[in-house]
Amino acid sequence: MNGSWDTGETAEMPIEGVQFGRSWRFDFDQGEFVMTPTRKIAAADGTEAWVMWCQKAIRTPRYRHLIYSRNFGQEFDELIGKGYTRAVQESEIQRIARETLLVDPRTAGVEEFTFTWEGECCYFTCRVTNIHDEQLTLEGSVS
Repeated sequence: MNGSWDTGETAEMPIEGVQFGRSWRFDFDQGEFVMTPTRKIAAADGTEAWVMWCQKAIRTPRYRHLIYSRNFGQEFDELIGKGYTRAVQESEIQRIARETLLVDPRTAGVEEFTFTWEGECCYFTCRVTNIHDEQLTLEGSVS
């Protein structure tokens, strides 16, 4: 699961009290925090903090880790082994991904899903838009 984002000339001004805040950079491919040359965890501000949140939310199973609120994470595990058709699974992946990402007030929309199947594993991408009209292409999988 990777993500890339595109930002225009939009300022990072709060919209109706929504602030983008700060987070830590995480390399999801390597499974570790990104470090600065001085060996401190690199910060992610504004849009990049939102991108980090989206990537983490779509990768984290809901209710599995007590550290997260009950509103954080996805429920893709509920699709596994149920015998649903691919069409039903794709529809449910869209629903679950939207519910997962739209819980954050910075997220304005989740659209344009594409699916690729390899055996029983479904890989998907979607376009996620924030309240500044910045877009993220988010990748995920369900197996």
